Amino acid sequence: MTCIVGIVDRINNEIIIGGDSAGVGGLDIVKRKDVKVFNKDDKFLIGFTSSFRMGQILHYCDFNVEEQSEYEDDLSFMIRKFVPSVQKLFKEHEWSKRTNDGESKGGIFIVGYKNNIYKIESDFQVGLSHKDYESCGCGESYALGSLYTSENLTPEDRVMKALETAAEFSAGVCAPFNIVKMKF
Repeated sequence: MTCIVGIVDRINNEIIIGGDSAGVGGLDIVKRKDVKVFNKDDKFLIGFTSSFRMGQILHYCDFNVEEQSEYEDDLSFMIRKFVPSVQKLFKEHEWSKRTNDGESKGGIFIVGYKNNIYKIESDFQVGLSHKDYESCGCGESYALGSLYTSENLTPEDRVMKALETAAEFSAGVCAPFNIVKMKF
């Protein structure tokens, strides 16, 4: 359920993230007005899958991420400061889950921060692809294939084409599509 797509546009110094509007439960689908992609504090662009509740907490609840040190690289910041802040936020709002092993589990989302897109997995690992694009959700593989073959399009058109491709082939993805951008 869902397709979230993000691109780093190094020519225009922007991050662009788009998402679909599907709310899926079993074989039922609802086109939702609440968005899956948003700008958080003019610092992060976030697009989520997994749970609307998780996304609502990320979008509407305050969480204080400790500032990045001038000596700290961006990946280290995401691992050492961003993720612990998210884990604390989920715990405060009684959303994070525990596995049988006592491990904390979350959901999957992508984060545009500075000039990269990071993929946060359900075990809170932070992924950083060699590509300047990322995707998550049930339409992920369709979107990644589209992004790989559409380098001749503008970044925003690539995001839209990837979402359209995912909607064409995945029953868990549907329009309307929402796109957010942020300069870096």
